[in-house]
Formats: sequence, structure tokens, C-alpha cells
Amino acid sequence: MSDQLIIFDTTLRDGEQSPGASMTREEKLRIARQLERLRVDVIEAGFAASSNGDFEAVRAIADAIRETCVCSLARANDRDISRAAEALKGAARARIHTFIATSELHMEKKLRMTRDQVFEQARQAVRFARNLCADIEFSPEDGYRSDPDFLCRVLEAVIAEGATTINIPDTVGYAVPELYGEFIRSLRERIPNADKVVWSVHCHNDLGMAVANSLAGVKIGGARQVECTINGLGERAGNCALEEVVMAVRTRRDYFGLSLNIDTTQIVPASRMVSQTTGFVVQPNKAVVGANAFAHASGIHQDGVLKARDTYEIMRAEDVGWAANKIVLGKLSGRNAFKQRLQELGIQLESEGDINAAFARFKDLADRKSEIFDEDIIALIGDESVTHEHEHYRLLALSQHSETGERPQAAVTFSAGDIEYSASSDGNGPVDASLKAIESKVRSGAEMMLYSVNAITSGSTESQGEVTVRLQRGGRVVNGIGADPDIVVASAKAYLSALNKLHSNAERVAAQG
Repeated sequence: MSDQLIIFDTTLRDGEQSPGASMTREEKLRIARQLERLRVDVIEAGFAASSNGDFEAVRAIADAIRETCVCSLARANDRDISRAAEALKGAARARIHTFIATSELHMEKKLRMTRDQVFEQARQAVRFARNLCADIEFSPEDGYRSDPDFLCRVLEAVIAEGATTINIPDTVGYAVPELYGEFIRSLRERIPNADKVVWSVHCHNDLGMAVANSLAGVKIGGARQVECTINGLGERAGNCALEEVVMAVRTRRDYFGLSLNIDTTQIVPASRMVSQTTGFVVQPNKAVVGANAFAHASGIHQDGVLKARDTYEIMRAEDVGWAANKIVLGKLSGRNAFKQRLQELGIQLESEGDINAAFARFKDLADRKSEIFDEDIIALIGDESVTHEHEHYRLLALSQHSETGERPQAAVTFSAGDIEYSASSDGNGPVDASLKAIESKVRSGAEMMLYSVNAITSGSTESQGEVTVRLQRGGRVVNGIGADPDIVVASAKAYLSALNKLHSNAERVAAQG
């Protein structure tokens, strides 16, 4: 077996299936460029057949990414596979990832297909895909809960049809490490042509063991590809966290004996970008990328680290991209310096008009905030009003009054298409009053599922506040994100951002894998 571990990132596909985490084409492209800088081996860019929006996102990423293989998911049918192949035409290296469920539960209850029907559809799908693309990955959905004899039969057939990677998903996070590793090893030993493919693991985190299961699949099972997401993003309890797998293999190379292509110094920038784009805040004690991951509060620990760093640190913070916040620009910085910094951060705007709009907002922010950090710039570019000129709702002005012993009041002016609205309301606080004022005109009927505030940069009360608002209406869940030094303004921006997504008619179809 190879001693190279392939890192397959599915943040843009499986990670995006988190409620409210769906991204725009521009956001996906920005994250894809960061994943390329991170040097992941494969980027699963999306599910091209699910919607026109996802198709365009996959195509844009395939056209832009040159160093990393770009992959699209497809169900095991000709339409999905053809759509994936079309979206991937511009890729320097392309992969089609096709799947069908193989567990008794899924075949009977979801697919309503017999074993023979599933077997034949899997075989035909891989054969069809192989005629369109040289690199084909096949996944038996809910593979870990499938009958091993039937699974061996299916996998042997799809390998014979030209599959180049076989992925064994623990779709519902049911596995435990030793058993999962042994399961994959057994499949490899029983299938005659198992040596013709790369074996892959894809683990969900429902029992908190996605990383442990993935590593067991590698060490015990002999898998040489791990499917994972930045920050462990994903539906339900999430997916295997890329940063944890990568640093485990790198830090314990004495045990795993595997090499990686990853530039680990890009891990924290990738984590921040995904967090700020999706609104899913990273918990402070999260391994590798959490704010406290390299912090020492105990006097004993502090003393030990000062004397010898490796007494309490098994990794160096700078190796994963942690560094002191760097002031990159100020209010005297010019447009060219701003444009250059966008390029260094992997941010590419569509037109000069977009750059001018972003620069104008940067100058406005610099007038109110003396120190501008990279995180501020990423948040500013993530503002819907910069990246989407034609959003339906846009904040124009906001004023609020709050005084001890008095009920807070807010007045908001915003546009909805070509119409300008002004509204006022009271509330339990200035944020509540502001959002109620907006809702009094919009009358969206949406239910707020989440409201959270996070400081974009730490260590100062001057930091911008980043607000995430999650709304639900008619079964659709969306996140809105807003950033501003004024938390009340950031909240109004976030609320309008979420309303913009609800206003969009774009449909998304989530696949399971």
C-alpha cells in the first residue's frame, strides 16, 4: 500500500448540508481557492445535478482550480452523472463520485429496490461514468450497516467496471473505531480485485467518533483516503474534521507512518473562512482551530511551557496557521494595497465595480475602526451588500435609543427591491427592537432558530461583531451573517441577509453520502 494519505475535502458538498450552511457560488469559489492553498488532494465541489446554482458553482470551481482534483457527487443514474461530467469539463483533474444505498434498511424503505436492482444500477452507473471521466469514486451509502456478502458482490462489480476509489461511508455515525477498521480490512481481504482501487473512509460524528473511526479505517483497515470537512462541518453532528485527522497523522507519524500533501499553515485561515462564511462559530476548546487550542491557564502548565514548550504542547501553534493578529491595512491605505491584500487572502471579486464597492466599505470601516485585521476584511467581503449588488433587502440606516429603566426604541430604514421602507418599534433590547421594526414591514413569517454574536478579532472592545441569524420558514432553513463594529447594526444586517436567502427562489436538493 502507498504511504501517501489522500485528503478528500467535502466541506462544499457534505458540509454544506448543515441546516443554514448553504453557500453562494462566490462563497464556494472563495473557499475552494483556500482549499487549494491548503493543498487538499480532492475538493468535492458540490452535487451538480441538485440545482442550477450548484451546477454553476461546481463549474466555476472546476474552471478556477488547477492544482487540486475537483469532484462532483452524482446519484447512480445517467442524468446525474451526465450533469456532473458537464460541470467538470473545465477541470484540470476531474472526478465523478457516484453512490447508491446498499443497506437493507435503505434499499427497502428509501429506494424500494431489490438487491439485484441495486447491484445492477451500481454497476451500470460506474460503467456509464467511466466513459465520461477517468477518475470514478463509488460509495455504497450506509455501507457500514450493509450486509458484508452483498457489499462485497457490489464492490467487486463496480471495481471491474472501472471505479478507481471505493469509499465506505458510516453514513449515520454508528461505527466504533476497532469494528469499523476491521470491517474495511475484511472487505479488502475478501474482494479479489481490491488492490485495483484506493480505499476511502467517510465518517459522520453522531457518536463523536468520526475522527477516531476514520483513523481506524486508515490504520486497521488500510484505507488511503479520508473524506472530511473543515471544522467538522456537516449535517446533524457533523463530519470527520479535516484539521484533526491531518494533525493526528502529522504529529503521530511514528504510529501512522503516512505522509500528507497538506500545507498545515493554511488550516486556521481555512477554518476562519468557513466559519465566517457559514456562520457556524468554532467552539473555543475545539482541537487545533479553537481559540483556546494553544492557550494555557494553569500556572503549572504555563511554567512548564515557558521552560520547555513541548512539556504541554505536542504541536506548534504557528504550524497550523496561528499567529498574532497582524494589522494589514489602515484608513490611509490605497485601493491597490487593498486589492493586493484581497488576492493574498484568496478573495476574487467578479468585477471592478465589486472591488470599488468593497473598497468603499473598507474605507468606511477604517474611519470607525483604527486597526483592520485579515478577519475584518474577510467579514467585510462576506457582507451580502458587497458581494451581491442585487440583493432584495438592504440596510440603509438605523438608529436606536436605550436607557436604563426605559424600553429600548429603534428606527430602521431599508430597501426592498426599488422600494424604501422606514419603520420603528420598541423591544426588550435594541437588537430586538431593530429586528421587530424590520419584520413589521417585511412580514416574513419566519421563525428565528438561532441568534449568536461573535467577536471577529479578539483582545479589544473595538473588534467588529459578527452576528449570525438562522431563520426557518416552510421547512427551509437559512443563515444570515452581518458584521459591524456596532452589534445592533450587525444584527440588522444579519437579519436582512437571512431574509434575502428566504426571498431567493433557488432550490437545493441535499444528497446523502
